[in-house]
Amino acid sequence: MPAHALQARRPALRGRAAESATLDRALATVRAGRSAVLVLRGEAGIGKSALIEHVAERATGCRVLRMAGIESEMELPFASLHGLCAPLLGGIDALPEPQRDALAAAFGQRSGASPDRLVLGLALLGLLSMAAEQGPLVCLVDDAHWLDASSAQVLGLVARRIRDVPVGLLFAERTGVERDALAGLPTLQVGGLGDADARALLATAAACPLDERIRDRIVAETHGNPLALLELPRGLAASAMDGGFGPGVPLPSRIEASFRRQVGALPPETQRLLLVAAAEPIGDPTLLWRALAELEIPVDAAEPAEAGGLLQTGARVTFRHPLLRSAVYRAAPPDRRRAAHRALADVTDPQVDPDRRAWHRAQATLGPDEAVAEELERAADRAQVRGGFPAAAAFLERATALTLDPGRRAERALASAQAKFAAGAFDDAIDLLGLAGSSGGLDPLGTAQAALLRGQVAFVAGRISDAVPLLIEAAERLRPVDPARARDTYLEAFHAAFAAGRFRHGGGPRAVAVAARGLPPADGRVGPPELLLDGMAVMHGGFGGLGGSGGLGGYVAGAPLVGTALAGFRAQELPLRQELDWLPVACRMAMNVFDFESWDVLSARLVERSREAGAIAVLPIALVLRLLNRLFAGEFDVTAALNAEVEAVSDATGRRIMASYGTVALAPWSGREQATEAAIELAREQIVAHGSGQLLTTTQWARAVLFNGLGRFEEALEAAEQTREYPEELGLSTWALVELIEAAALSGDEARAAAGLAELVPLTQASGTDWALGTEARTRALVEHDAAEGLLHESLTRLRRTGMRVGLARTHLHLGEWLRRENRRLDAREHLRTAQEMFAAMGGAAFADRAGRSLLATGEKARRRTDDTRGELTAQEAQIAELARQGLSNPEIGARLFISPRTAEYHLSKVFSKLEITSRTQLEQALPTAARG
Repeated sequence: MPAHALQARRPALRGRAAESATLDRALATVRAGRSAVLVLRGEAGIGKSALIEHVAERATGCRVLRMAGIESEMELPFASLHGLCAPLLGGIDALPEPQRDALAAAFGQRSGASPDRLVLGLALLGLLSMAAEQGPLVCLVDDAHWLDASSAQVLGLVARRIRDVPVGLLFAERTGVERDALAGLPTLQVGGLGDADARALLATAAACPLDERIRDRIVAETHGNPLALLELPRGLAASAMDGGFGPGVPLPSRIEASFRRQVGALPPETQRLLLVAAAEPIGDPTLLWRALAELEIPVDAAEPAEAGGLLQTGARVTFRHPLLRSAVYRAAPPDRRRAAHRALADVTDPQVDPDRRAWHRAQATLGPDEAVAEELERAADRAQVRGGFPAAAAFLERATALTLDPGRRAERALASAQAKFAAGAFDDAIDLLGLAGSSGGLDPLGTAQAALLRGQVAFVAGRISDAVPLLIEAAERLRPVDPARARDTYLEAFHAAFAAGRFRHGGGPRAVAVAARGLPPADGRVGPPELLLDGMAVMHGGFGGLGGSGGLGGYVAGAPLVGTALAGFRAQELPLRQELDWLPVACRMAMNVFDFESWDVLSARLVERSREAGAIAVLPIALVLRLLNRLFAGEFDVTAALNAEVEAVSDATGRRIMASYGTVALAPWSGREQATEAAIELAREQIVAHGSGQLLTTTQWARAVLFNGLGRFEEALEAAEQTREYPEELGLSTWALVELIEAAALSGDEARAAAGLAELVPLTQASGTDWALGTEARTRALVEHDAAEGLLHESLTRLRRTGMRVGLARTHLHLGEWLRRENRRLDAREHLRTAQEMFAAMGGAAFADRAGRSLLATGEKARRRTDDTRGELTAQEAQIAELARQGLSNPEIGARLFISPRTAEYHLSKVFSKLEITSRTQLEQALPTAARG
């Protein structure tokens, strides 16, 4: 099966409740000892293969045989039949001799005359019946329209004759090329998705927000075909999802030729009418009729197209298939296309739809035209206000092509490149930068902005270490011409330097700090951005405060400045573009200075603004910053959902590196070593490809968390030690230091624990937040044994005032373990029980088990999870548990609930932990009645 069809299987189950129920009933029939036969029939890409897969995964307790017809083997007799029967041929000797000989001849095991189809059918019927004596049997035949004729005949015969044995036969074939051998069998017609499900599926495939009218037209013209809904946006560059303002859909040559032949057979006036309809992207019939009047094309010219099923003109003008629309448009001569757009521009109201009119005017213009280019610029401005960066990029790119003056041409090419970058079309952005440079019209500011964009593209496209020197160079160019933008650029250089970490080229954070020092405030105003950059320069470069010089600086001097800046960001929302530039680093610095509340507020805002703007370049970063915050808040389910979104966006943009962070960060808390190491191994591929020291540090921190949770403290210490050579990374490196102190103290290496505490305390004291001081108190208790109890109670008090539920649970665990070692068992049980319950509720099985082991050591048996505690399942957990009890696989659950299979797996692991079970088969008894509702 083609790869694109395989990719469409799971999403194609959206809105398939009725079809799935029919297939489930067929499976139940087979399990009850009776036969079931069904043919799934529908057009290409409609979801037949997804339903086949659904049956395969639901057929628990059944033996499953499966095969798919192959087009290249259609001329090979019995090739398909052999593929299906091969697993059963061990029982061939039990068949009557004529049947055995017929099978041997059909499969080339002996020479002779062509076997009789009826005898072959009986032989296959005998094989299936014998196999079913061992248990229910399900045979799945996909792409049945590509079965060789001989196999199709035999299978059709068996399907009609099989009775009263637990055998299921399910075929899937394409409408229009049905096999006669399967005619008359019970059929399930698979149609398109409903509008709501189609829109939801289209949204998952689009790399950026769609214009509502274009979305509705795509839904209408695909008739809810899942494969078309997935492939149309996936096959386009990000810039083409532009509300109809970009290029048409590229077509495979054979399909295009077929459509052209159909259109070419129509009367000339009908062809002209189709061209106007193809050039009008929203399917407005009023506009179409008005444009036809401008071109003096009679209305009845539509009749041949409608009669041939190529076009429908109702409430919306729709083509039979979106690819037909593109074929019509691309096949037309350029002068005809321009005429169509000119007519559409003339009949489009400039007050109601100025952008559409500007686009049609631009497409109707052959040579340079400054008036049209200016109109496109205004349309681009409006698009960007709406967050439509792809449409803005399309407007500006066309404006560039219509511009004659070298200076204006270069400016517009640069503006288009910037919009392409915001839309996630990084290669297009680089191409347009080349055009801007070659035009020879960029002034010093434009040259600096082009250098900046090259650095930005390098960063978001994954060439992280290369981005740092590029961004520093851009900032240096901007200083004399745009100090405010220079400040923004130094900030971006810091962000890149943090991400590059140990793999820095051209210097790390200190190199950025050295370059950024002495930059005066923009317009003399000191706001949150100015304070943040100055605090970072002080923290990483050791310089004096804003506008000053001297002093040792460093973290101790810089943290208060950063804290003040973060408070300013929380209190004041900046313009969209500034927030997209500054909030990623603001969130990172909130992590670095232990400011959980600012991290929470600003990461939520960043995600919201990124989504609103359709800023694909920023959204993955925003989601990762947010999911890490929710991870420390103990909301592992939210973390998993955010990570699924990161993966979806990463797939759309091809930037897989961001998807690794959440997976690696979440994995160790479950305590599953194999899954954690698998996530780390996948992350290493991205580390090598992109040079991200930050991601490498994340993997080392994750391993330290895993082994501390499992109580393997020597291994945790070894993992945490690997981060200590790079203290300038802060954030993750500091988190790893906390793991190191715990691992060293609990493995008996008190000297290393004390040394780690000496590194941590200056950071926590300079920060002064409850998160910082609560963490310090917990780790200090591991070293200063005489003061441990007081320190741990201080930690509880401080962390309760924050959203750091993971840290709070770990303090309860430490206090319980300390009290147990002091033989204060009753007191220990209270805190160990609290830790166990908190971690279990979060889904942190590793630390929950560690607390449980300590609880057992106090002499208290671990509390059984009764029906009362089982009622702690969240609504979503209960829903997923019930679907799993019914036999749905994780992919099926994901398709049902519109979540990823990985998210379904994560929630199910939480269910297992709360119910204290280890497999799906135990759900029937363990699941509370309330959850089943």
